[in-house]
Amino acid sequence: MLATLLKESNYTVVFTGAGMSTESGLPDFRSSTGLWKQVDPTRLASIDALENNREEFIRFYHKRMQAIHKYKPHRGHEILGEWEQQGLIHAIITQNVDGFHQQAGSKNVTELHGSLRTVHCHTCGKTYPNSEFIAGRFDCDCGGFLRPSVVLFGEMLPFDAVQKAEEETAKAELFIVLGSSLSVYPANSFPVEAKQNGAKLVIVNFEPTDYEDLADLVIHERKIGEVLQEIDESIAR
Repeated sequence: MLATLLKESNYTVVFTGAGMSTESGLPDFRSSTGLWKQVDPTRLASIDALENNREEFIRFYHKRMQAIHKYKPHRGHEILGEWEQQGLIHAIITQNVDGFHQQAGSKNVTELHGSLRTVHCHTCGKTYPNSEFIAGRFDCDCGGFLRPSVVLFGEMLPFDAVQKAEEETAKAELFIVLGSSLSVYPANSFPVEAKQNGAKLVIVNFEPTDYEDLADLVIHERKIGEVLQEIDESIAR
């Protein structure tokens, strides 16, 4: 059914969450074994931590940046990149900060929560590759602190990213959720908006979400990469 929906849609938007990244080996945050069960996010991943608990803040993000270089995109990421080139999908909105979509070839990617691929000065905003942070450089040329370019607890989502996500959602004829529990606002509002605008809604997530009743198709307890591979093979036939 999803293969048919893809072929019939003139504008398809894909929305990805942590489940997309965990299949590459990265740990998630909110599951029963996720990072936030082990550490307090307000102590390590917040504006307060950046300002008042900087040593632990640096150690936490140093490990996270090293992790995204340790792992790589899986076949599902690659298929999405190929589908974009083929005109089957047109935009990706992601909650993930690992940059795997771009690494796998996707071009039109909106990162709602920023990216761990870069750091920027908390004072002047100048951007640097994360290799600087990993190598132990934490000071900007202006003297400000180099911080990960991700949204911290206590910060708003970037206006430009939210606006772009809203624009893409408004254009969607088919909206596909991959690996998101849809438990975080405002990210979970985009599937609802798409459906209200008349789009078909597909949810592929290992565990149930609170939005099953809205969906035209729901797939549970399956790996995203395997589902996308099956669809890709079906389309190619």
